[in-house]
Amino acid sequence: MNVPLALYPRRSTSTDDGTEIWNWARNAAIAPSTAVVSPTTEAELREAVTSSAGRLRLTGSRMSAGRMLELAASGDRLIDTSGLRGLLGTDEDSATFAGGTSLQEIYGVLTSMGRMLPSSPGVIASQTLAGALATGTHGQGLRQSSIGDAVLSVRMVLADGSVAEFDRDHPSFPAVQLGLGVLGAVSAVTLRTVPSIVYTCVKDAVSADGLETQLLTWNRDHAMSKAWWFPDENLVHVWTAQEATPEEYREYEAGGRRLIERDQTSDAMNSTVDQALANMRGDTRITDENGKPYRTVNRFKDFSDVTGDVYQVFCRGIATPQINVEIGVPLHRAGEVIAVLKEWHARTRPHMHYPIILRCTGPSTAWLSPSQGQETVYFGFVVYYAEDGTLSEGGMDFLRAVEEVLATEGGRPHWGKYFEKPLYDWRSLYPRWDDFRRVRDELDPGHRFANAFADDLLD
Repeated sequence: MNVPLALYPRRSTSTDDGTEIWNWARNAAIAPSTAVVSPTTEAELREAVTSSAGRLRLTGSRMSAGRMLELAASGDRLIDTSGLRGLLGTDEDSATFAGGTSLQEIYGVLTSMGRMLPSSPGVIASQTLAGALATGTHGQGLRQSSIGDAVLSVRMVLADGSVAEFDRDHPSFPAVQLGLGVLGAVSAVTLRTVPSIVYTCVKDAVSADGLETQLLTWNRDHAMSKAWWFPDENLVHVWTAQEATPEEYREYEAGGRRLIERDQTSDAMNSTVDQALANMRGDTRITDENGKPYRTVNRFKDFSDVTGDVYQVFCRGIATPQINVEIGVPLHRAGEVIAVLKEWHARTRPHMHYPIILRCTGPSTAWLSPSQGQETVYFGFVVYYAEDGTLSEGGMDFLRAVEEVLATEGGRPHWGKYFEKPLYDWRSLYPRWDDFRRVRDELDPGHRFANAFADDLLD
């Protein structure tokens, strides 16, 4: 497959003079600061939409790739929804939040109520609820899928300023569940909630020789599982979580419901982590030994089992500027694809400074979810920025090559991360692709909620 090489953008390290709005990683200036409006109520959101003559893009925590957020032309407006936040209402089995509420705030509110979402969290909780729905944020565990699959209804301000509600019986709901920010501005979301569960997560280090079958066993036999595969060392660090035993639950309660880390630790990952750190230091040239990129792998040293709620156990990401590629593959093909990656790795010996992240989810009902209609294994790849804002050449080559391998295997990319559009035939990957485009045309016939990225993707 002949694919043009992507240009992963350099990160700006210059002093921010306030004239431009950057995405979180500071590798894309997405709008002049004068083009930003920050509503705090639905009425102000409607005013922002109706008073603009140009096109509109939506942002919250700005954690997506810049091309998804940036304005198309002078006169366009960037609507910052992060001021639309807070709990709007609850009942026995649901909670309604403003669209710009951070996931961290949602998790905190639900935890205080003894409730949780019926979906595992993504690792970074600073993103907004509307942003999580727009991009398909997911966690891990075959008994759940994306955060969008925990949604009961969505309230949106449309391009003409009207307000529409979409519940699970609405024919357009599967489009709204993962809308890419092109359908309208989300003002409120009602989420299904369930009683909070305490989990014990067992951690281990095992050979990757049996990964093709072990991955399925870990996920079939446990409520949730996550793994980090270090191909250079042929080693996998795996977490498997089950509901805590009554004794473990009592211990957790006695400890004030704080995460319990067992005294017994394992150093089985230490030498592997040291090698990854050596590669990372060479690539990033960050001198602070406690720098965020280093902490993301240092935590695998001297690991121990833990007991806590789902957010304490799994929402443990350390946000640090990076290029992140994540591709979903049907779970029934996981063994084949892992074998392909092993052969490719042995043949090419790519340069890596972070392990391959493996997370599995159940099927999603969202038309554009990478998990749409099927259990899915997500392969995640990370390259961190160097101190001067550059990326290692070997790291970029690795990302380009491994994405091509997975695209050839029928992979579907995560929308909020980085991907090479020419690698994918969207209609063959997504059977409801044209249905999504039809809903978009109905809700936003003038394609006001769009930019060059959205035009190129959907038009």
